[in-house]
Amino acid sequence: MTESNVSHPDSPHAPSSLAFAILTLFIAMASIQGGASIAKSLFPVLGALGTTALRVSLAALMLAAFFRPWRGGFNQSQISSVLLYGLALGSMNLMFYLALARIPLGVAVTLEFSGPLLLSALTSRRLIDGLWILLALGGMLLLMPLGEFSAALDPIGVAFALGAGLSWALYIIFGQQASRQMAGTRASSLGMLVAASLVLPMGIWQTGEKLLNPELLLQILPLALLVAILSSALPYSLEMIALKRLPAKTFGILMSVEPALAALSGLIFLHEMLTPLQWLAVLCVMSASVGSAMSARIPVEELPN
Repeated sequence: MTESNVSHPDSPHAPSSLAFAILTLFIAMASIQGGASIAKSLFPVLGALGTTALRVSLAALMLAAFFRPWRGGFNQSQISSVLLYGLALGSMNLMFYLALARIPLGVAVTLEFSGPLLLSALTSRRLIDGLWILLALGGMLLLMPLGEFSAALDPIGVAFALGAGLSWALYIIFGQQASRQMAGTRASSLGMLVAASLVLPMGIWQTGEKLLNPELLLQILPLALLVAILSSALPYSLEMIALKRLPAKTFGILMSVEPALAALSGLIFLHEMLTPLQWLAVLCVMSASVGSAMSARIPVEELPN
């Protein structure tokens, strides 16, 4: 076997690199769902917009202080990529929290996942990928509320969740572009600063003086910092690492575990009991993720130059 027919161990698509990317992605998803559950306690005080603004702003400050992403300068292509990535990141957070204020966490995540699922379907070229998508879709359908409960869903909340799904798909696309032009941690730090510049004015507009009240901010700061770390700073940095190493279709299919993690997070933090049908949905989605991970290797002839 010649050297040209073997993936280099340092290649982004080498088996060890793929395994590392998958692990970081799973940690990111678990973190963000736990943070979303905890963030609900801030809604009565700050509202959805205020909570989003405080969370994203704190995450942006932490990432900027740690990575100092402004060092090294920028070219026009990098600036454009980071702006698009940051705007997608900000709108995804904003619309998801607006949805979360109106519909349950598991439902919001299930609807939001329509974005990456559609992206996976559009970018898939192999039959096996289509099978994993179908299995994940079946699990999502089982997680969807049916019967009388579905009739009680807030249509505005549903629309916000679907909008978050579209932003999620754009986040994947623009995040990959940004991570190819600069280090993943630098891209996530700059993207979070752009996202904060989008949502902070909206949060101040909704909450008025609350976000500018030092006494109130000191009271909620510990919880807000925890939410910022779990929901923004940690997962988005890890996702940028995964985005750099995984093809778009593999990344999208792996994200199919998100509704299952949301349901489990609701059980742990919000004491939401799962029905047997919902546990079956968890099994379907987890099986799709495992299957996708097992078939994540790309034939050498399909590798980018």
